[in-house]
Amino acid sequence: MRQLMRHLLLLLLALLLAGCADPKPQFLNADLSYADFGKDFALTDHNGKPRTLADFRGKAVVIFFGYTQCPDVCPTTLTGMAEAMKLLGDDAARVQVLFITVDPERDTPELLAQYVPSFNPSFLGLYGDAETIARTAQDFRVFYKKQPGSTPNTYTVDHSAGSFIYDPKGVLRLYVKHGEKPEAIAHDLKLLLAGK
Repeated sequence: MRQLMRHLLLLLLALLLAGCADPKPQFLNADLSYADFGKDFALTDHNGKPRTLADFRGKAVVIFFGYTQCPDVCPTTLTGMAEAMKLLGDDAARVQVLFITVDPERDTPELLAQYVPSFNPSFLGLYGDAETIARTAQDFRVFYKKQPGSTPNTYTVDHSAGSFIYDPKGVLRLYVKHGEKPEAIAHDLKLLLAGK
């Protein structure tokens, strides 16, 4: 009987301690906390400054691959990110949105400098040569492929449509599918900024 009581007390203690542990954060987007890809990049921003993920340490970072002549997915995504930034209020200063072009032929630094900040002045466009973009996209498991247009310069680019979110320590944490509501993005960014 004494042995049974001791086991019951130990079980009760274990249950109480489990109830005190921090619960896993309830993200609304896909949790990539254990992903083994998208570790870094080495690109140039639209102001001509070389950039890596480490440059943004201390901020949550959102990365989206797209191109400036995209008719729908890219402007929709950047508009949604701009709305999420508004919802964050003062915390938006601790978030960096990065737009990586998959169209290095046409997306010049000048064009990126006009296009990307038009959604939010803090957003940065990143570019590199075709080989660097291909290597970066492969590291992030992002697909893109040029589709011919009516003239050589009117092609479109099919590409993956989700975004990646890093926590302020530079760890890839979340995948945001295209079309996600700004409220859900802001919710998850707040959790990451709070150290969850």
